[in-house]
Amino acid sequence: MTATAGTPADTPSTSTTASTTASASTSEPADEAPGYPMERTCPYQMPSGYDRLREDGPLSQVTLYDGRRVWLVSGNAEGRALLPDPRLSSDTDHPDFPYLTERLGSQRFDALPLIGTDDPEHAGQRKLLTSGFGIRRIAALRPHIERTAGALLDRMLAGGDHADLVRAYTFPLASDSTFALLGVPEEDRPRLDACSRRALAPADGDEADSPAQAFQEILGYLRDLIARRERVPGDGLIDDMIRSARGGVDREKLVTICTVLMVGGNESTSSTIATSVLALLEHPGQLAELRNDPSLTAGAVEELTRLISVTDGLQRVAVADIEIAGRTIREGDGVIISTMLMNRDPSAWDDPNVLDIRRKAGRHVAFGYGIHQCVGQNLARAEMEIALNTLLRRVPALRLAVPPEQVRGSVPHALLGGVVELPIAW
Repeated sequence: MTATAGTPADTPSTSTTASTTASASTSEPADEAPGYPMERTCPYQMPSGYDRLREDGPLSQVTLYDGRRVWLVSGNAEGRALLPDPRLSSDTDHPDFPYLTERLGSQRFDALPLIGTDDPEHAGQRKLLTSGFGIRRIAALRPHIERTAGALLDRMLAGGDHADLVRAYTFPLASDSTFALLGVPEEDRPRLDACSRRALAPADGDEADSPAQAFQEILGYLRDLIARRERVPGDGLIDDMIRSARGGVDREKLVTICTVLMVGGNESTSSTIATSVLALLEHPGQLAELRNDPSLTAGAVEELTRLISVTDGLQRVAVADIEIAGRTIREGDGVIISTMLMNRDPSAWDDPNVLDIRRKAGRHVAFGYGIHQCVGQNLARAEMEIALNTLLRRVPALRLAVPPEQVRGSVPHALLGGVVELPIAW
């Protein structure tokens, strides 16, 4: 459950032409920097252009949609050094913050809590969530997730011999788990699930206003729910935040935090589960091992999460000069940290491009690293374990309904890897 800076509520870059042209150190070579982000031709493999970036060393340069050159961090050690460094800011209000798409770069929104702020504000927001995403709270939620997974598969199997796994299983499972943790009443969840799907739809064509409208509907619902829970408390994470924030954080901030958790986390977890299924179906030996020995699931989840790295390019801006790997990142430079390249670094992993569910992959950075490490990672792991175990047990004849090359992956401007839909049959 990893929120991504690609949601419509992000604050756009307001960099001027002067600041963008000065975004990379003038001591660097003047050769052309490849465009970024790059498209994955396979939903769980690296874009082909990443090999060149690796050849250029642990730090290289890439060109964004507006011609701005920024740093791209590919080395595992360098990324681990930079992600916790306070000289790199996540503040999306900073005028030199590097946005990856023209749509986000041309609009202005309020900065997102958690992923678009720095300490001490970030620490205060995260403190509100600590108890809700703890191991004990997630363990208590597991029976509910298991029941939901079973019910979704009952419905899917009763509907025929084929389905889109994302629509029928992974997205509703991820969204219902988040709603249950937050304490959203069951009768309201179908409506919010539909809004979440619309909020994450591409803002193109005749439906261009649909995502923004869906976000407004989610915000309106959460305002009403929080107001009700202030009068009559429940037992969800929303109620924990209300109690913790009483007299501190305002209601609108709580609404936005809940929206970030709900929309960003649902999509990233759903996509990781569905893409994991695709990878396993294309590696039948690994799939057979996992199906025959469910005790391997926890380790398989770490390996699949490492390999897929759904949320890849983490955006930062330097607020002071940084010397690293023989390079100088100047104040005002944009920095993109590639968790996928970090998770495929040969200096950190043997045969990093190979799927091995027995690998000790727990030190991956697919959930981030440092103060912005995904607050919902315990929930995401539980959802993945339950989703995979239940699916493989209940659908032994599971197979792809289309050739692998026809599976639709996310496009670069979506800022989130993995599959858009996964046609399956049984």
